[in-house]
Amino acid sequence: MKRVLWIALTILMVTSLVLVSCSNSTKTNTSTTSISTTPTTAITSNTTTATTTAIAPTSTTSTAPVTTAVTITSTGNWWDILGTPTYGGTLTISLPNSITGWDDYGNIGGGQSIMQAYQDALVADDWTLNPSVFAYNLAFRPSTFEVGDMASDWEFTTPTTYVVHIRPGIRYQNIAPVNGREFTSADVVYHYDRILGLGDGFTTPSPYFATVTTWLALKSVVANDKYTVTFTWSGVSEESICETSQGGGSDEYFEAQEAVNQWGNLQDWHHAIGTGPFIVTDYVDGAAATLVRNPNYWAHDERYPQNQIPYISGLKVLIIPNTATVQAAVRAGKIDAIDTLTLQQAQQMTKTNPDLLQITYPGGPTTIDPKNDVKPFTDIRVRQAMQEALNLPQIASTFYEGTASAYPSTMTSMYMTGWTYPYSQWPASLQQAYAYNPTNAKALLAAAGYPNGFTTDIVTANSSDLDLLQIIQSEFAAVGITMNINVYDYATWNTMVRAKKHDQLAYNNSAGFTFPPLMGFRRFQSTSGNNWCDVVDPSWDALYTQALAATTVAQTQALVVQGNQYEAAQQWLITLPTTSNFSVYQPWLKGYNGQEFSISGSSGVLWIGFYCARFWIDENLKQSLGYGS
Repeated sequence: MKRVLWIALTILMVTSLVLVSCSNSTKTNTSTTSISTTPTTAITSNTTTATTTAIAPTSTTSTAPVTTAVTITSTGNWWDILGTPTYGGTLTISLPNSITGWDDYGNIGGGQSIMQAYQDALVADDWTLNPSVFAYNLAFRPSTFEVGDMASDWEFTTPTTYVVHIRPGIRYQNIAPVNGREFTSADVVYHYDRILGLGDGFTTPSPYFATVTTWLALKSVVANDKYTVTFTWSGVSEESICETSQGGGSDEYFEAQEAVNQWGNLQDWHHAIGTGPFIVTDYVDGAAATLVRNPNYWAHDERYPQNQIPYISGLKVLIIPNTATVQAAVRAGKIDAIDTLTLQQAQQMTKTNPDLLQITYPGGPTTIDPKNDVKPFTDIRVRQAMQEALNLPQIASTFYEGTASAYPSTMTSMYMTGWTYPYSQWPASLQQAYAYNPTNAKALLAAAGYPNGFTTDIVTANSSDLDLLQIIQSEFAAVGITMNINVYDYATWNTMVRAKKHDQLAYNNSAGFTFPPLMGFRRFQSTSGNNWCDVVDPSWDALYTQALAATTVAQTQALVVQGNQYEAAQQWLITLPTTSNFSVYQPWLKGYNGQEFSISGSSGVLWIGFYCARFWIDENLKQSLGYGS
């Protein structure tokens, strides 16, 4: 049966390819940040129950090492339940788009990149933190839960002066022209000079970073000595600096000056060089990237400091645009994990393959994003009518089988306690404006000049939940709104929406943001490329400016909450139920816990190198289940 399934999968895959915030132990943190998550432990059945506890990893204890064993004794720590790490094996994941970003300088919004696999960042997640405290399954990494990676420690000497201390002994990969030399503070300075035009012969920012307001607030980067760097910012808050410099994007990973000097730019994958855990050995556009373990990697497992990482021998990144094809590959044991699944998809996969493990973790609402500068959506009564046409409680209880919240969402996620505007605190009049009321929806449309409704269209990606969109289409029709659905492949849809070339509506996720909260502000900022609702509101822009310049984290939080309140009142978009996300993974993949951006993510694999260097493959278990090589 497995052979038949793999043959079918191979045909599908071939067809697809052809068609084709700043805290550490040395810094006193005064933030009042509190984050709540809503995941469950991994389960092996197709019944998923959402709870209010944080993820605790569940995994089958590994058997004897397959290749080189690590020396280990019981540590008495929470991670002992994961078993003994082993070296060897290949971890295989998938991405929906071809890899277009190989150079930090040429980063383009929405471009797929795996730079984070072969380069490193100054700051990363805390691999030793118990997931019951924080599971890193939100895009937002609060300052209290970040630790040094290439940085040993850091501090703010003033509210806008950020001093970072580099670990001695970090080396580039032993590849010409860098040849394994040591990474120093000069490399940090060169990177930011290059992308932001701050020096080293670079006088203007790169085209992409010239559009990123928060990075443009960085005025200088200076090497105090071989291992110390001082960043000086202007007009932004400590929270803004943390969100900007520690979010995991390519702007926080470091190229080699010698490589730029030799080749001019690094957009050719053959020039992919860094200090990171993996070395790129091959890339076929539209098919796959192949990476191998960096044998001279500088880092060790924080849980087992005697163990050099990575554990895995190789990392394979398949380019598969079609979600169904990826699911088939997971079923066949050819891909090790898939995330951001719908409830129905996860249930079906664990039903057909009961060995698969499942994790439930915080998601967000999908949204209907109207272009607020195009009639009829310039009228708030029309937008309110569209919201009141939707029966969110029924969708949450039936379509999502009780795993979604029926409450409408504002800019930041309901899980980000202290940074959001909980529905329970909304005044009754605002709650009423979001409540299911088709009769009032018709009256609002009539008052806005559309007594017979209107016809519109929506653009969506083929990876979206089209079943849900058809429910929305039906409920709109009940109040006189005819919504035609235009489906595109993800790459086409993404390009169209980012360029704002769609006509009226986009099926998107512009609310319930689990990203750093100041990023949420940019969803509606008039000059932002992420303002897909085409909102132009001077009051909003002014509020965002105030939030950027706040002098304390508490002030920033208060302004973010105020922004949520304002956005809820304006009803710039139509919000749907806040869902849970579902991840399905192989039982032989160890250490994976649904960490956001470790194997995929809405913004790419921002933490692919950090996590894949620490995950390991239980090859004995894999072989015992009939999936060995």
